[in-house]
Amino acid sequence: MERKDFKIEVCANSVESVKAAVEAGADRVELCAGMPEGGTTPSWGTIALAREMMPAGLHVIIRPRGGDFLYNEWEREVMLRDIDAARRIGADGVVLGCLTEDGQVDVRLMRRLMAEAGGMSVTFHRAFDMCCDPLAALRDIESLGCHRILTSGQQATAEEGIPLLRQLVAAARNVIIMPGCGVNGGNVSMIARETGAHEFHLSARMPVESGMRYRNTRVSMGGTVQVAEYGRDVSSPQKIKAVIDALLG
Repeated sequence: MERKDFKIEVCANSVESVKAAVEAGADRVELCAGMPEGGTTPSWGTIALAREMMPAGLHVIIRPRGGDFLYNEWEREVMLRDIDAARRIGADGVVLGCLTEDGQVDVRLMRRLMAEAGGMSVTFHRAFDMCCDPLAALRDIESLGCHRILTSGQQATAEEGIPLLRQLVAAARNVIIMPGCGVNGGNVSMIARETGAHEFHLSARMPVESGMRYRNTRVSMGGTVQVAEYGRDVSSPQKIKAVIDALLG
């Protein structure tokens, strides 16, 4: 492939990760908080600073909590206000997805959210991987006018999901199918070849040790949920470049 033939989106969990994506030459970021929960809406300050760092390609996840994608009336209002905030800051796109209780795309709610997004690009995120019928969901998402679908092919990783990803790429008429989850420099060329996809989503994170010298290991800020108190994960420009180089052949 030539560089113009594919696009790379980095799932950025912080401003540091946005910096890495820009440095490595990524086309776009999906800005998230709450990565252990699969990504939640980042803070106003994070979005604003990321906007200053990126001339284009800033997409913000709109997800008020972890867990499922069935939202109550209060969560829907939060999502509408978060979309408004992202638009006012100047985000280029939003990333969202809503389902009905029986695992179908919540077309009615999606229409409300997309109307609030105005002219911003809209990606339907991996709520797609929780749909009961992926081809019916594809048709619904296309009818809504979403620009792309982020999916692992309804499997734990995009590599495992290749059979469905290939089917989705072939069936899609006016939406981009973007494989994501476990995409790296070692498998991206094979995923591209086997699916026909041209956009790829990756986190490319690596662990960064805390600078704290004093450490109280008796206390966890996550309570019963075990988290790394003295470390964090940040996207690596080297790992992002490895994916780009692999696609360039």
